[in-house]
Amino acid sequence: MKFTSILLAGVLSATSLIGMNTVAYADNTGRVAAAGALGSVVGATVGRQLGGESGAMIGATIGGAGGSAAASDKRSRTESAVGGGLGAAGGYTVGRNTGVRNGDLIGAAVGAAGGAALGNKIAQDKAEEKAEQARRDRIAARNARYDSWNNGNWQRVNYKAKKHRKHRHHD
Repeated sequence: MKFTSILLAGVLSATSLIGMNTVAYADNTGRVAAAGALGSVVGATVGRQLGGESGAMIGATIGGAGGSAAASDKRSRTESAVGGGLGAAGGYTVGRNTGVRNGDLIGAAVGAAGGAALGNKIAQDKAEEKAEQARRDRIAARNARYDSWNNGNWQRVNYKAKKHRKHRHHD
């Protein structure tokens, strides 16, 4: 057991060194997915050593959330972390029940990668929608400046000065 954990830790560290060089040129979603997957595998391995199966699931969740949050930018950090954590927990559970050797680690990696990528995409879509709404608001404000003096009622323009009558209140 100790030899396999040392071997797995060596493979993960070598993969992370090689992977970070190749992933550095990937777009933001790919980088977040790879970091979430790597974090969930490391978290599950460490959690299994510390607390058994429950510790492995908790470790996969924390590792997937931490890895995807560390690789994402400031605006999409929360969504990526939530997606990576939930994906890692779900993937670990499904992978554990498949009966494949190390299926729990594979499931945690795939789930964290998918969840982190989905969370990052949701954050990007939300930012694009917010920018589009701001653009619409700027156009509406610009048009309101020109329309407010007459409100588009050209037929009702009265060029004569109105006589203002004083209202007397009778008790």
